[in-house]
Amino acid sequence: MFKQRTHKNFNYKPRFSKENHKESSLSDDSDSKDFVSKWKQSKSTKVTSRGAISMKILILILMLLLICMYLLETKFV
Repeated sequence: MFKQRTHKNFNYKPRFSKENHKESSLSDDSDSKDFVSKWKQSKSTKVTSRGAISMKILILILMLLLICMYLLETKFV
């Protein structure tokens, strides 16, 4: 029910390339495996930007703001 979607992975190999097919087939397998392993390793690490506020903190601030607005309205009206 709460299962998140995973990204689709495709093993893309270009049909036409500038290299010869024989040369590329020998080096392509090792290069693609290195690339895929590096991609999966870098994808697993989370990148956080400086100064970014998480969604939980934003929702908490919004709730506190709404509570303060309600209290001030009831107190001064």
